[in-house]
Amino acid sequence: MSRDDRDATRVVRAGLPPEEPYAPPLPGPVFAAHYHLPGDPHDAPYAYGRDANPTWTALERAVGALEAPAGVPGEQVHALAFASGMAAISAVLFSQVRPGEAVVLPSDGYNLLVPTRERLESLGVEVRTAPTGGDAQRELLDGARLLWIESPSNPGLDVCDVRALTDEAHARGALVAVDNTLATPLGQRPLELGADFSVASGTKALTGHGDLLLGYVACRDAALADAVRLWRKTVGAVPGPMEAWLAHRSLATLELRTRQQAAGALAVARALRELPGVTDVRHPGLPEDPSHPVAARQMRRYGCVVSFTLPDKGFAERFLAALRLVDDATSFGGVRSTAERRGRWGGDAVPEGFVRMSVGVEDPEDLVADLRHAVEHAAAQQG
Repeated sequence: MSRDDRDATRVVRAGLPPEEPYAPPLPGPVFAAHYHLPGDPHDAPYAYGRDANPTWTALERAVGALEAPAGVPGEQVHALAFASGMAAISAVLFSQVRPGEAVVLPSDGYNLLVPTRERLESLGVEVRTAPTGGDAQRELLDGARLLWIESPSNPGLDVCDVRALTDEAHARGALVAVDNTLATPLGQRPLELGADFSVASGTKALTGHGDLLLGYVACRDAALADAVRLWRKTVGAVPGPMEAWLAHRSLATLELRTRQQAAGALAVARALRELPGVTDVRHPGLPEDPSHPVAARQMRRYGCVVSFTLPDKGFAERFLAALRLVDDATSFGGVRSTAERRGRWGGDAVPEGFVRMSVGVEDPEDLVADLRHAVEHAAAQQG
C-alpha cells in the first residue's frame, strides 16, 4: 500500500482541487441558483442550481475516492450528494424499482424503511423482508429486482455476508444496494464487496459533528448513476452548498474520529458486559459477538454504535437521566457520545429497555466511569 492509499492521507486530500497559488486548499461554498449560460446548454457543467453545483462536485469526488474499491481510481465511481440519507435511500429505491417488480428489504433495518415499504407497496411493488443475520434475505431473491442490505443493521447490529449475498443476488438478476451509514467507507466498502450501490446518511459518522443533514449514493455503473441523478433533479432532493462544504471540510478528520470512536466503542462494550443488570450487549468488534466472524472478514472498523438491554423502560430512563457525558439524543456517529431508548420511537422490534449508544471521541475511561455510575444510580432507584 502506498502512502497516498493510507486512510488518514486519503481523507485529508480527497476531492481537493489542484493547488493554485494564493487560493485556499478547499474553496468556499458556491451559492448559485443559476449560472452564466451562453449557447447550447447540453454539455454545460453547470446550468441550474438543481442540476449541479461546484461545491457538490468537490464533495462527490471526495466520496467517490473513499468508496472506490482498492485499485479502482476514484473518478471511476459516480457519487451523488443528497439533502439527507432518506433522500439518498429513496432515490435508489424509486429510480430502480417499477410496479410489478419485487424488492427485498431487511426486516430489522432503519425504522424509516417501514413507511418506505408502505409507499412502495402502494405503487404496486412487491416488498419482501427478512432479518439481516444469517443471510436470511438470500431465500427471497428469486425474481427480485433489488436487494437492500443494511450491515451492520440499525439498531440491532447484526451483520450479513455482503459479498455472498451480492453474488447470489447478481446470479438471480437482482441489483444490490448496501446502506453503509454505520460503517463509513473507512470501515467497509460495499462496492469492493460487489454491490451496485453504496448508500449512506452523511448526517452521521461521515461528517460527525451533528450539525448538518446529508446523504449520498455511490456506484460504478454510469447508467445506474444517471437514473439516480435524474431522480434527484426531478424531486429536488438536493443539498445546500453550505451543507456540502461543511461535509467536505469534516471529511479531513474522518480517520481520526472513526479510529477513536471504534476504540471507544469496543472499550464501552467490554465494560458493559461486566455491569449488573446489563444484558445482550452487541458490538461487531467484540470477539464474543455473534456477528463478529462475518464482520471480521468484510469490515476494517466496526463502528461507533453499541447496543444493550436494561431491565425495563423505567430503569433505562433513569440510566439515561443519570449520564453526565452522554447526551440523550437520537442519531449516531457524532464526536459527542449519545444514547437513547429506541423503544420510544416505535417501529423497532426491541425490548422496552433496549438502548442504542453512539460512542464519541471522549476518553473511553471517562465514558466507562459515566456508564457505571448511571447503572448504579438506576439500580439504586429501582422500586
